Amino acid sequence: MHRNLRSFLDLLRRENDLITIEAEVDPYLEVAEIHRRVIERGGPALLFNRVKGSKFPVTTNLFGTNKRIELAFGHKPENFIKQLVDVAESLLPPDRKKLWKHRSLIRDFLKLGTRTRSRGPVTEVINLEPHLDQLPVPTTWQEDGGPFITLPLVYTEHPTTKKHNLGIYRMQVYDATTAGLHWQIQKGGGFHYHAAEQVNQSLPVTIFLGGPPALIISAIAPLPEDVPELILASLLGGEKLRLAKNPIGAAHRLVAEAEFALIGHAPPYERRPEGPFGDHYGYYSLRHDYPVFHCDAIAHRRDAIYPATVVGKPRQEDFFIGDYLQSLLSPIFPLVMPGVRDLWSYGETGFHSLAAAVVRERYVREALVSGFRILGEGQLALTKFLILTDSLIDLRDFRVVLEHVLARVRWETDFFIFSNTSMDTLDYTSGKVNEGSKAILMGLGETVRDLPSEFRGELPQGVSRAEVFSAGCLVIQGSSYLDEPKQGERLAQSAAFRDWPLVILHDDAGVAKSTSDFLWSTWTRFEPAADIYARETNVVRHHLAYESPMVIDARKKPSLPDELIVRDDVAQLVDRRWREYFPSGL
Repeated sequence: MHRNLRSFLDLLRRENDLITIEAEVDPYLEVAEIHRRVIERGGPALLFNRVKGSKFPVTTNLFGTNKRIELAFGHKPENFIKQLVDVAESLLPPDRKKLWKHRSLIRDFLKLGTRTRSRGPVTEVINLEPHLDQLPVPTTWQEDGGPFITLPLVYTEHPTTKKHNLGIYRMQVYDATTAGLHWQIQKGGGFHYHAAEQVNQSLPVTIFLGGPPALIISAIAPLPEDVPELILASLLGGEKLRLAKNPIGAAHRLVAEAEFALIGHAPPYERRPEGPFGDHYGYYSLRHDYPVFHCDAIAHRRDAIYPATVVGKPRQEDFFIGDYLQSLLSPIFPLVMPGVRDLWSYGETGFHSLAAAVVRERYVREALVSGFRILGEGQLALTKFLILTDSLIDLRDFRVVLEHVLARVRWETDFFIFSNTSMDTLDYTSGKVNEGSKAILMGLGETVRDLPSEFRGELPQGVSRAEVFSAGCLVIQGSSYLDEPKQGERLAQSAAFRDWPLVILHDDAGVAKSTSDFLWSTWTRFEPAADIYARETNVVRHHLAYESPMVIDARKKPSLPDELIVRDDVAQLVDRRWREYFPSGL
């Protein structure tokens, strides 16, 4: 489709889906706030031509609508994946007619891979005295530890097997030659670094900025470990990925069509504080020690464009990217996990906090087998709360999913909480880093109860408001957590909620009015082992058997980091300058 970033930008111009901002803007907070407002309006991609302190322009919001996702990739990759799955199913047993029908796949397979040339556009300028601090790297939130590279395509190779990994791991720029490498748990680059440390070696690291849109998306894709991202990039791009020989003789070839290549290494056992950073959960991820990238050289195009994105409370640009990748890769799930018929993670919760799946129940408790398989598969292993059903329902409609499951769940046998498990690095609901708990909620077979859809009772003490989110799920507004930490436990005993299978305790019951608000404010604010209460809990055959109502305490706890809120003076600055940015209106 698009061989490089500028090809995509040219198409967006022709489609009137790119606005060039000629007014000078500050990479400190101003660029990010403009971006957020445009995202909120469903607006176009942005190209900032004059960024204070740098000679390079900045582009953002490249994939912030479904339309731009389609312009970037079209339907060919999705059709290819579906054909591939169809062929895989045809092989067991082989069906000649079906295989002949898909003979065009052979031509597509020949286009997969890489092609190396002696040079490329990215090698037009080579700086052997690198200055990371001269790149137009935005600072996106006022409490951030500094400027962060938010779309770095971080390339590494395993020191022994030489298998590669390409991932997007944010990078805090410390100075002219060093930056933090935010390698979270379950990330391929981090595994490579760990292997290098075991033999006391530096790990060569190359950071690509820009390049084919397919490369950017491939770096984000939650592929299984050792599945090569460069192959996915060539699949999405419809041709072999063009590489160039490294101009300084370093370990890695360079993506020929990238805008920048930061060539360097990560020394063993070196750590430096990184963060805070306003992240896609909608809160600040806190300061922790991470490995350090040392930049040895910067290669770039003569007229290089710096790509960036801004994350924060959903929905931001990463929401649209995540949904696209789920839709693209979902046909593969039944091949990798045969008992799983459909799977969806909810971007409104930061993806890892909540997922739902349609699974097979051909024998008793087969659904639980599929649940364990999901929680053991790559990045899906970081899922905090997993909902399972054996009915083919639309998982993208969460109200429908929740009502369906609540009408079928048998709380005494179908709800499981697993303590002392790993947790997404960015999820602080447990009060610890990388540690927490998980839950599986199953609603299988026929209905076992009628669900209430209206609250008519009297509110207990400390509850000021009740709103129905869906049949069977009541959202109540309680006291602040500091005033009554155990309110959730007390309300689980209240007769007022006896008919409701699920009650969510919030600081503001108004979140029930919006599915997006409900998903975000609920699943980013509770940890299963610490914040779920039942009217009664019994131990049966070493299993915790619950009796409803189940109360989830989703109030904001003191252990949660601060929510991302735009500083007043930044909001006022962008208000005042809006006509300068968009003289023709937006």
